[in-house]
Amino acid sequence: MTHSLFPGRSFAAFLFDMDGTLLSSILAAERVWARWARKHGLDVDAFLPTIHGKRSVDTVRMANLPGVDPQAEAAWITAQEMLDVEGVHEIAGAKAVLAALPAGRWAVVTSAPRLLALRRLEAAGLPAPPLMIAAEDVARGKPAPDPFLLAAERLGVAVGDCLVFEDAHAGIAAAEAAGAAIVVINATHAHAMDTPHPQVAGYDELVVTVSPSGGLEIERA
Repeated sequence: MTHSLFPGRSFAAFLFDMDGTLLSSILAAERVWARWARKHGLDVDAFLPTIHGKRSVDTVRMANLPGVDPQAEAAWITAQEMLDVEGVHEIAGAKAVLAALPAGRWAVVTSAPRLLALRRLEAAGLPAPPLMIAAEDVARGKPAPDPFLLAAERLGVAVGDCLVFEDAHAGIAAAEAAGAAIVVINATHAHAMDTPHPQVAGYDELVVTVSPSGGLEIERA
């Protein structure tokens, strides 16, 4: 038996974060960021929790290191991450859910640069999306709403008619600010998040259908 996560509601489009949401790259990302943090004398254990859900350049800026060029450092980090995709894998059921969606009704909205996002999707065995909003596509990354607003605009739908799949505080804040509905994927979390939004461990807990009117509906299996 299934039950709707949003009773009486369907959606025009689904917008997916990538890292931690469609796939897990946490081990690879933290290997690279730990090297960077040690190089700059940061407390690695304290620093690593701050990297998730935001663009690399924004994370570097927030570290507020004297004499550091955030763009150059972010480029170095991205280059290292392109080389290290060991252990990147699909979140359970993600590929099947993406395959069930009509073309042009979903997008990936990621804080990763485009080439890195495509590299990680390929490593996880997931398809390239019909639309991707990546780090370089917006002046303000998550937690600003801009990436989700741009994705909805390019899909030709109202962002309030979109369902966002997220895993990180920055992404959830961005989706809330945009006015979208949210499902939290907590596959990579040690504990459930403190959030009012529905949470699932993976997409194998979800059933996606297209209603007779063409809306996307989602139920918990």
